[in-house]
Amino acid sequence: MNKVKKTSTVQNGLIWFGAGVSIAEIVTGTYYAPLGFSKGLLAILLGHLIGCFLFFLAGLMGGKTGLSGMGNVQLSFGKIGMLFFAVINIFQLVGWTAIMIFQGAEATNQVFSVNPWVWSIVIGILILIWIIIGLKNLGWLNHVVMIALFALTVVLFVLIMKNKSSGAVSGEMMSFGAAVELSVAMPLSWLPLVSDYTREAEKPLQATLVSTITYGLTSIWMYVIGMGAAILTGEGNVSLIMVRAGLGIGALIILILSTVTTTFLDVYSAGVSAETLSEKINGKTIAIITTIIGTVLAITIPLGNIEPFLYLIGSFFAPMIAILIADFYILKRNSKDIHLDYTSAILWIIGFVIYRIFMKIDLPLGSTLAAILIILVITLIVRKIEAYFVKVK
Repeated sequence: MNKVKKTSTVQNGLIWFGAGVSIAEIVTGTYYAPLGFSKGLLAILLGHLIGCFLFFLAGLMGGKTGLSGMGNVQLSFGKIGMLFFAVINIFQLVGWTAIMIFQGAEATNQVFSVNPWVWSIVIGILILIWIIIGLKNLGWLNHVVMIALFALTVVLFVLIMKNKSSGAVSGEMMSFGAAVELSVAMPLSWLPLVSDYTREAEKPLQATLVSTITYGLTSIWMYVIGMGAAILTGEGNVSLIMVRAGLGIGALIILILSTVTTTFLDVYSAGVSAETLSEKINGKTIAIITTIIGTVLAITIPLGNIEPFLYLIGSFFAPMIAILIADFYILKRNSKDIHLDYTSAILWIIGFVIYRIFMKIDLPLGSTLAAILIILVITLIVRKIEAYFVKVK
């Protein structure tokens, strides 16, 4: 992981297509069924528009600086600040690894019943194989996997769209604002990771744009599949819709490979983040350890509901990205050579509180956009005041 080879725009697109094809995203899409197809689709589109715009800004930052996600954090927060977010990021990636393996195993077991822990181990082993082969050496294997996933998800999508309903189904109804927020949350969860891949791009702007569009469209597609499946079956069981559609082996391929390709990015980035803690840490070793821990957690802990986890991630990383956007794109600040930027730390704490408060307010476009805009404005004002007093001194 320490050697950085440039990646093509196509490679970046394939990476984020694999990230988007995810059981977690399909399952999240099932939550929209009570809204009905039309209203649910609008919430999904609006949320992804907001989330993917932030995704693009975070990714372009890495492409321009050549730094990883956590390396970019150092530009605003200093070395200690970067270490804090790196540790938080590693913990959230371990959590994501466990969630992805758990959900993939549970869904697979409903199609081919053996035992969820068996499928957890199978998925864990396949992720380890992906790690050992390495991101740059997956080559034809990655292409074959992506083509297979694309073909099978197209079949599943068409089957669901033929049976879509415009009416809502029974279930816990969430507000439109909450639905938008849940749509923002998924691309938001990738913000600390996206620069780990765009930093290596041959053409940063092009690669970031393609990555954003590819991930955004694929993620929307997964949400719609989940929502459509829930409306069709009336119970939100993705595995059941696959069985009813007669996909058989196709269902198995979708469930397992989509889990592997998405979770691989999590464990890879856990390694990249760990390398920022110390030069002595080997990223690939950390990725392997993350996979093993995630597999064990998936076997031992029920991890079906990811909604609180998504919102917790947003609480940490939405204020962080707001401060980074203000510093990098508007103010052109750089604090990488200091131990800790205390102003940034205080701004982040304020931002964290603002985000948590806004989560309790039902806004038409969700809480993330409003919270980020407020934090951005506060950051710009505080930076200007700080610069004035430094100049006076």
